[in-house]
Amino acid sequence: MLSKVLRLFPALMLLVAVARPAAGEGGMAIDPATCLGCHSNKISAAAFAASVHGKNACTSCHVEITDLAKHMRGETKVHKVQCERCHKKENSEHYASVHAQKDVRCADCHTDIHSHTYWNKDKRKVVAKCIQCHDKEAGYRNSIHGKSVAAGNMDSAACNDCHNLHAISPLGDPRSKENREFHTKVCMKCHADEKMMARNNVFTVAVKTYMDSYHGKNYRLGFPEKVAGCADCHTAHGVLPGKDPNSSVNPQNLVATCAKCHPKATPLFTKFYSHGSHDREKYPILFYTFVAMTGLLVSTFAVFWIHTLLWMFRGFVENREKQQALIHGHEEHHIPDGHKVYRRFKKRHIFLHLLVIISFLLLSVSGLPLKFSDQQWAKFMMDHIFGHSANAGLVHRIGACITFVYFGGALILSFHFLFVRKDIPGNWLQRMFGPDSLMPNFRDIKDVAGMVRWFLFRGPKPTFERWTYWEKFDFIAVFWGMFAIGGSGLMLWFPEFFGSFLPGWMFNVATIVHSDEALLATGFIFTVHFFNTHGRPEKFPMDFVIFNGQMPKHEFIEERGDQWKRYEELGITEQFAAKKTSGVAYDFVVKTFGFFAVIVGLSLVVLMLFAFLSGGGH
Repeated sequence: MLSKVLRLFPALMLLVAVARPAAGEGGMAIDPATCLGCHSNKISAAAFAASVHGKNACTSCHVEITDLAKHMRGETKVHKVQCERCHKKENSEHYASVHAQKDVRCADCHTDIHSHTYWNKDKRKVVAKCIQCHDKEAGYRNSIHGKSVAAGNMDSAACNDCHNLHAISPLGDPRSKENREFHTKVCMKCHADEKMMARNNVFTVAVKTYMDSYHGKNYRLGFPEKVAGCADCHTAHGVLPGKDPNSSVNPQNLVATCAKCHPKATPLFTKFYSHGSHDREKYPILFYTFVAMTGLLVSTFAVFWIHTLLWMFRGFVENREKQQALIHGHEEHHIPDGHKVYRRFKKRHIFLHLLVIISFLLLSVSGLPLKFSDQQWAKFMMDHIFGHSANAGLVHRIGACITFVYFGGALILSFHFLFVRKDIPGNWLQRMFGPDSLMPNFRDIKDVAGMVRWFLFRGPKPTFERWTYWEKFDFIAVFWGMFAIGGSGLMLWFPEFFGSFLPGWMFNVATIVHSDEALLATGFIFTVHFFNTHGRPEKFPMDFVIFNGQMPKHEFIEERGDQWKRYEELGITEQFAAKKTSGVAYDFVVKTFGFFAVIVGLSLVVLMLFAFLSGGGH
């Protein structure tokens, strides 16, 4: 086979030699100088030679011209140039673009195709081209971006930075998710580059402060259509410095700008720090609010987590000691009728506590994804549990309404306790600081000291009156939380109303307070409160008393011996004897709910810890 090919090789070479002149005569490689002999009135030879296509022959594009004689006689029909023969990438981008949809072809933009030179990343050439058709956006040239590009700053944004050169996507409905996302995403391409911003003396933390805001968190979770984006405040093409009287963010124009989303915006409302940070020099009120809330959060967790750990270890040791005593035959002190059940809470107390649990679960499950919007689990919850941030907001507001209901109930019960009840001696002040009150008093100091001595193996475990110091702390925290979380939450819920008489920076303060206080409450309830109530060794896995209001006599005496002793002295112990125990069906349903609440709470704690350890929570 090889020998046959070798014998035919001279013949093949001869055929090629004969064919080449024939091809030249057929016009397959026409010299551009020949073409310019006729077309020099439209095409400059020098300009074409210096252009990006200068090294190409005319027939590289005009491929249908293969016979020069026929072309000169007008017998060859010249078609539109198929740029995609060489520019495949650009063509594929253009094919899916809005230009292709509107039948805008390559030559409509590249009108100077015979003198077109390399753009060398010179954005001024791009702007000049786009303005030819998009004359309505000529205001871009007067914008801070347009002027900067015209001055030769290639860092500044030009048309292609936002819209690309060829892959220009249609925006569609201005209210659509894609459109709303676009008007923020393209701005972040440059403004997230802190080095670029720094060398151009531009605000370097615009993206971070936006992402830390309610607007930015919703954008990050995938719901930009519900919040303001960059272009809503700064406009898309006419971006001007804030000091410029024509700027949309100039103080004189802010009411109109804010009113696009907040129709009842007032001059006071516009005092909001849209890009406020914790910078002490620029925003001292935000800095000191953040420091105060952080101090409250850290100190509270530090004290009570240490308290919890000490109790956990001491309770474990105590349980082991009791087990060893039973093994060695040492019986505990016998209490007559020790299993007789007594009432600790009334039905109204149980109902209010159920409202607390329901509202707290609703608020934490719907609020934490927004707090930790940079976490994948937050986006998963928002997408698959709520379906939309608006739905999460609705759930959050329902939880808030339930909170106001139980807080109102607590106020009514407190008023009734202080001024109405006949079975408690003393005036309202004596009742407030008496043994049946949840108000802290001097006895609590003694109880705290007694517990610390027990933690450190320096004394016996103290017995308590009707309320322990940690239960009083929980109750007082509800009142503080209502003013901190409830007050700030109402401000953020009804910004236009509160913005009519409060300066806008109060919303920045409210955001910090609401976020940090909610984090404190959530972390405290799901760790400290859960341990104090259900997780301590003597109660694990759950103390059911808050669900049925009943506890056996031996437990009553062991935990609240001083209360039992006082009731014995008053001769009223039997007034609290339960007439009947709670039913099996009720116990099953409520215990199931209780365990569900505990599991949800602990799961949220794990997610929060994961967020903090991974550097999230911004």
